[in-house]
Amino acid sequence: MTAIELRNIENYACRGVNLNVLSGELLVLLGPNGAGKTTLLNIIAGLTGYKGSVLFDGRPIDELPARERRAGYLFQDLVLFPHLDVASNIAYGLRARRWPNEKIEPRVRELLRLFKMEHLATAYPRRLSGGEKQKVALSRALAPYPKILLLDEPLSSLDWQTSRYLRSELKGIQQQLGITTLYVTHDITEAREVADRIAVIREGRIQQIRGPEDLHASFLTNSLIFLRDRQLNNV
Repeated sequence: MTAIELRNIENYACRGVNLNVLSGELLVLLGPNGAGKTTLLNIIAGLTGYKGSVLFDGRPIDELPARERRAGYLFQDLVLFPHLDVASNIAYGLRARRWPNEKIEPRVRELLRLFKMEHLATAYPRRLSGGEKQKVALSRALAPYPKILLLDEPLSSLDWQTSRYLRSELKGIQQQLGITTLYVTHDITEAREVADRIAVIREGRIQQIRGPEDLHASFLTNSLIFLRDRQLNNV
């Protein structure tokens, strides 16, 4: 398990962000569109430039390229390969890293069992439901044993019922694996259901960090108004 620390992070979207993610916790970044949530994930993953410092277990990783940071990243756009079946989609990153087949196949089987997808191993993405596609993409992100897991709006494309079911399943798997996780969402209910702690971010700044039951009601009300106004302005 890996602790994450952000020190004075600055770039085009972030304004002096300081944040500590405890080893093994699931911390939700909650805020409206344009708040800097995804940018923070990209900074941690090494996919965009920044000033300041990112530390894993107290050690700066700013000079490490993305491929060496060992961050499992589930992007908002799943990008499953339509010509590959489920097992091959999960194995894709391992093959790209030149893992030997004798290690790839057991790892894929392990993830299929973990997500209860053994019966889908030879299915292609076009046959999968939205929830199944999400589980395949998450399995692929977890396949190379990442140090941390970054989830960018992982349930935003799903209907309410499927989303609520997967919240519980995802939280259970995260706890079972004990992997430090940052989870981005703009949905307050979703944040409260999955988070160990919630960091509220707006206009590139962390506004407050609280437990799921401790967010101030007045702040949540103001956040909802802000979200509504942003949506009206985008119409």
